[in-house]
Amino acid sequence: MSISENLNLVRERMAATARRAGRPPNGITLMAVTKTQPLERIREAYQAGQRLFGENRVQEFTEKINAVRGLSGAEWHMIGHLQTNKAAKAAELFQAVDSVDSLKLAVKLDSTALQLGKKIDVLIEINIGGEAVKTGVDPSSMELEQLLIAAPIFKALSLRGLMTVPPFTEDPEDARPYFRKLRKLRDTIAARRLPGINMDQLSMGMSHDFEIAIEEGSTCVRVGTAIFGERRNN
Repeated sequence: MSISENLNLVRERMAATARRAGRPPNGITLMAVTKTQPLERIREAYQAGQRLFGENRVQEFTEKINAVRGLSGAEWHMIGHLQTNKAAKAAELFQAVDSVDSLKLAVKLDSTALQLGKKIDVLIEINIGGEAVKTGVDPSSMELEQLLIAAPIFKALSLRGLMTVPPFTEDPEDARPYFRKLRKLRDTIAARRLPGINMDQLSMGMSHDFEIAIEEGSTCVRVGTAIFGERRNN
């Protein structure tokens, strides 16, 4: 199947799942994950109507940026682990960073974005499964509380919600408890009505489990393989 056909199929599955869950289909956004994808395949997705894209590495997107500048209306998010020493470049390249996992990183993004005269939406990445091999904030940690409390001091960042990657298993249903836990965490934070925070975004679900994520409240699913096929080694 072509990328266009794959996109249509993913969108149809998203809409069907949303209706089944009693949610409006237009309340869930599809992000195409373009890590290691060549430019011609990204352009093919764009020509098929895709506008939101996610990249995992600053260096890789630095090499792509000039070639994709002409894709009018395309929006690029940083979704991979971001080291603080690359925060300045990320603030320059991306419209949003969905993988903030420390106060130090948020402060660096804010100061750079302010210098650039731009606003950046950010999500806090939560290590919902407590996996040592994954990045993200422990949901019960002081780091998360520090990020939440610091939100009003940011002049160029807008804290919009949470993101997670649950532990991988072959059965997508196994991800449900983790997605549910993230939604409950988001709801708990939202109920506090903290200044400078708008918890309207919940980024969870990938190619093999996005339907479960939608059922559990995801507002953005990050899909790579189901659109582009198996990822190529970089």
